[in-house]
Amino acid sequence: MIMFRGMLTDTQMAMCDSAPLVRLMTMLSPAFPVGAFSFSSGLEQAAAAGLVRDETSLREWLHDVLHAGTLWNDAVLLAEGWRQAGAGEINELPQVNELALALAGSAGRFTETTAQGAAFADAACEIWSLPQMPDEPAYCVAVGAVAASAGIALGDVLPVFLNAAVSNLLQAAIRLSLTGQQGALRLLAALEPQILAVAGRAGASSPDDLGSAALMAEIVAMNHETLGSRIFRT
Repeated sequence: MIMFRGMLTDTQMAMCDSAPLVRLMTMLSPAFPVGAFSFSSGLEQAAAAGLVRDETSLREWLHDVLHAGTLWNDAVLLAEGWRQAGAGEINELPQVNELALALAGSAGRFTETTAQGAAFADAACEIWSLPQMPDEPAYCVAVGAVAASAGIALGDVLPVFLNAAVSNLLQAAIRLSLTGQQGALRLLAALEPQILAVAGRAGASSPDDLGSAALMAEIVAMNHETLGSRIFRT
């Protein structure tokens, strides 16, 4: 009986250790109501302009935004938001958020991050105790702050956040007929090392490392605002 109780306690302890990971998966699951399915981050315009045509060009596009575009900046800002909230520096969080909003290069980018950030904060507030969120929270900053308050390690939240962001772009690509389900799965698997590499860099970053070189992605995000027939908000 004593051995059984000891084994049960070990199991319970292991489950407690996994609790932050389960919460992270809940926060970034497709079921979490942030409306990510309605955004393409300019991919719809890139497809309309013929810049992304097939699986090969889609992979190149995703690689660029991941390493040198908005996803890189989002990862750096998430990390900074996580650090400020984790250190109890809630008063510094609005400054990080202001920086995130200032880096939105178009009305579409601004809408994308603030709409998802507000939806994420509202939904999370219904379930968990949250740190005070800035007005118009940027999605990446909100995720970082909530993850820190939930005791989720930065080394866990960064790759899962980036994986979810890439997955959402791949779902958009499927709807745009740039690839199919199997093609999207191949691309996501092929990008796993890239996601881990970018997450590792972002985990050791500071705001000084912010910057984007994916100029075409920024241009198409602006042009999307005037696209005649569209299925995505950005």
